[in-house]
Amino acid sequence: MALSETIEYDKIEVVGTYAEVQVRKAHVIKKDDKDIARSFERYVLQAGTLDDSDNFVDNPLDKEIDGVTTIPDKVKAICNAVWTTDIKTAYKDFLIANKSS
Repeated sequence: MALSETIEYDKIEVVGTYAEVQVRKAHVIKKDDKDIARSFERYVLQAGTLDDSDNFVDNPLDKEIDGVTTIPDKVKAICNAVWTTDIKTAYKDFLIANKSS
């Protein structure tokens, strides 16, 4: 009886006007190569943020929301493909327009 645990990124979706990237991460436990348990966590990545001077700061794409786990290359590739200059500019304008004083 061999137990194993793996992580699969089984859904990566681009949604919304500003190309938010939604990621579903599956934690899979297998017994003798058959799934016996699966749990999910999700997170959303945005193209960037504003600094204190309203300059747009690109999302560094180094860590997941937990601050520990490295973002997989396939997620980075999708982010880099959809976060065009036009998307980043529009998202920056949106962030500035909706900024709390």
